[in-house]
Amino acid sequence: MAEHKIAHHVVEIPVDEEHQQKILSAMTTISAIQNHPLMEISYSPGHLLLLKLWQREEDFFGRKIAKKESRLDSIRSEIFQLCCFFFLFHGFFLTILSASVAYTNNVEDLVQVCHKWWVPSLLSVSTSLALIFVVQVRLCRYWKVWKQLQGERTDNRSLRRCIQELRMKGASFDLSKEPVNAKRMKSSSVEIKWKPMTWCSQSLTTICLLCLTALLFPASRFILCV
Repeated sequence: MAEHKIAHHVVEIPVDEEHQQKILSAMTTISAIQNHPLMEISYSPGHLLLLKLWQREEDFFGRKIAKKESRLDSIRSEIFQLCCFFFLFHGFFLTILSASVAYTNNVEDLVQVCHKWWVPSLLSVSTSLALIFVVQVRLCRYWKVWKQLQGERTDNRSLRRCIQELRMKGASFDLSKEPVNAKRMKSSSVEIKWKPMTWCSQSLTTICLLCLTALLFPASRFILCV
């Protein structure tokens, strides 16, 4: 049998400097990706599960915050409408009272109307107090939702910081770490607040309406008896 000799030839492909730099850059990029904290998290089931849970909780906080912000806007709109109704009521009431006096020409009738000035004043005060009560209820609800919103924003910021720290540290992140709760932060911090001052600042609209009601109380006597 004839033996066939196979010659092996090695073909060398010349590689220029630019091509070598591209290869080195690609290898560096691959190495950086493999050593990236997010890649480490993807290889660690515990860290990956924690990241997914925190991201889901962050999305839940976002929906709750948006809902409470919408609720605050609705309550503000209700308070504004009640205040507008308060001023419109007194505007119409005083206008009708002045018109009734203007159309009364008999002196005896004017005297009788003057003696009963407290009737329209009582009606004005009763309506005003009813409106002010509703405004105060809305204000209490507003500040209650506002406090809840601040607490949820604090919790969301704490959770976001933990997510960022987990993404930066990767597999070296301590799985036992938990986001700081707003209630825990509030209990650890010392806050000195004077409750009457806080109530006055939160109920400023109610105080202004009460002052206007007190000023408008003698208006009926002034219109009917002057």
